[in-house]
Amino acid sequence: MNKRNNTIVRLVWLIVLAFVICHSSLSPVRAQVGTWKNHLAYHEVQSICKAGDYLFVLASHDLYQYNLNDQSITTYDKVSGLSDTHITRIAWNQQAKRLIAVYENANIDLIETDGDIINIPALYSKPMTDEKTVKSISIDGVYAYLNCGFGIVKVNMQQAEITETYTPNHPEYPTNLTDYQDDYDEYISLVSTLMPDGPAYNLFYESTVCNDKLYTTGGYFLSGVSQMDNPGVIQVYDGNGWTLYEENINEKTGYEYKDMNCIAVDPTDDSHVFAGGRCGLYEYRNGQLLKYYNKDNSPLGGAIDNGKELGNNYVIVNGIIFDDEGNLWVLNSQAQGKSFLKLSKEGQWTDCTKETLLDNQGVGLNGLRSMMIDSRGYLWFVNTSWLDPAVFCYHIANDELIKYNNFINQDGVRYSPTYITSVCEDKDHNIWVGTDLGPFMIQSQEAGQQQVTFQQVKVPRNDDSDYADYLLSGVYVNHIAVDGANQKWFATSGAGAFNISADNLTQIHAFTKDNSYLLSDDIYSITVSQKTGEIYFLTSKGLCSYMSDTSEPSEEMTKDNVWAYPNPVTPDYTGLITVTGLSYNADVKITASNGALIAEGRSNGGTFIWNGCDRQGRRVASGIYMVITATSDGKKGTVCKIAVIN
Repeated sequence: MNKRNNTIVRLVWLIVLAFVICHSSLSPVRAQVGTWKNHLAYHEVQSICKAGDYLFVLASHDLYQYNLNDQSITTYDKVSGLSDTHITRIAWNQQAKRLIAVYENANIDLIETDGDIINIPALYSKPMTDEKTVKSISIDGVYAYLNCGFGIVKVNMQQAEITETYTPNHPEYPTNLTDYQDDYDEYISLVSTLMPDGPAYNLFYESTVCNDKLYTTGGYFLSGVSQMDNPGVIQVYDGNGWTLYEENINEKTGYEYKDMNCIAVDPTDDSHVFAGGRCGLYEYRNGQLLKYYNKDNSPLGGAIDNGKELGNNYVIVNGIIFDDEGNLWVLNSQAQGKSFLKLSKEGQWTDCTKETLLDNQGVGLNGLRSMMIDSRGYLWFVNTSWLDPAVFCYHIANDELIKYNNFINQDGVRYSPTYITSVCEDKDHNIWVGTDLGPFMIQSQEAGQQQVTFQQVKVPRNDDSDYADYLLSGVYVNHIAVDGANQKWFATSGAGAFNISADNLTQIHAFTKDNSYLLSDDIYSITVSQKTGEIYFLTSKGLCSYMSDTSEPSEEMTKDNVWAYPNPVTPDYTGLITVTGLSYNADVKITASNGALIAEGRSNGGTFIWNGCDRQGRRVASGIYMVITATSDGKKGTVCKIAVIN
């Protein structure tokens, strides 16, 4: 077919597409399944390097580039090609026409103004006991000299290689190097006006999703009365941009505003939010402080340390949750005679503390956190302190609290976890518990009973033997989340994230910072957007997310909630096509306009994935394809259309 005919065909398709789109409900723009996004801060400017018509800016230990001619901003992260996270130093080499970026772990990237990136991992990967931290950079010709704890590393930035390493006793040890001087003073007034997309801080610890918004805290969990002294940070992401809640609240309250560790959104009004941390309980309206609760204006108590109350700078609230009636449940750790309270929607406090939440001196347990209300209406939480690790189940209806601290599995094996970190419920109503020894599960029929078995899932080895291994045994699990398809997501300390199938027997993903765009292998918690299937990882290096192929099933499939994306599928698109809004285990068929069956399968939660190929694995021709659905019991669903252009 000649070029003229190709043009005519393409024009015809554009007309057809316009008709299809105009007569179909427009679907929201969603990220492609299997893609990652790093949500990084570029807030606190640390270094500025002029590179011709560009400025490279190191801010919040992340990098972006500003075009002085057209004022455009390009941000850099692992997804866009950086090899690592947390850059500590940058320097521009005019002769090599490259920026050198050195990371906290001594990894090195060379970056050109067109975005090309070359990694030099030799220093990072070299096994050595000496201190590798790069203290300063000197530039001379095409070389960068890195001043490290053990000596000086010479990098040829033109050849992209380390050419020499000098220790202090080396006969040619450089002694006349001048530290690189950046362009901070000259350009800081300009850079201060720039606002790259991203949060204000790379501080993320716990979060929740409400009405498609991600509400995050930036503090760090308290063990006893020790703390990280993170500033009080609440940040909200709506899918397009970030909102930072009021800062410097200490100026209003007269007490510290630090280590915010938990957050709860009013189910009837998402502008009404509570958050807790080391210094008390905070109530916000539209991101502004509405009320501050401490030991002087509420039943909350100050932490007790060696018999002494520490005051309002230590009113420890590390667990809060709303129930369906609008009451807020609050965990108040390490206070005298109290630890578990309820704040009604009318503003009335009730002390629900039981003796099992107090130590021998009548002081509340000092690691109460991770609140969850299950499908039965039971309220669960844990004590993560090594002094008395336990899981608690509170029967709200009859005011009964059950403590579980006897960890015996189905084989009679007794465990003594040092840390119990989290609790959640899966779609089969089983209760999952995260510990430093791995995950345990209370089966649905036992949940809430006086005595339970802490099951360990047995995964067959599939090696023609009858042996099986306990699921993630020995892995330090910080947090567990469940997605719309009942798959489990495990956040670990040092081992990255694990994604396990709905039947708990198959490992779907094992993400680490080395095999994925995960920012760190230390993950504090995971939050699932049930509607979209996006998985948020709150790590020690910041926030990143992964678009999974699952979503929360719809109760009913209608033309208003079943849609496909991308739509239309353009010639340059080679990724997966996603159909969402489906009911659980829905039957899905993709057919051509003549009714020929192209592909079929079952939904994963509320999502079905099509690779754009027919049943023989061939890319389908240009055309309009029908998505025909039915419920798992055979009842008719709905139809949507996908336009494909090749």
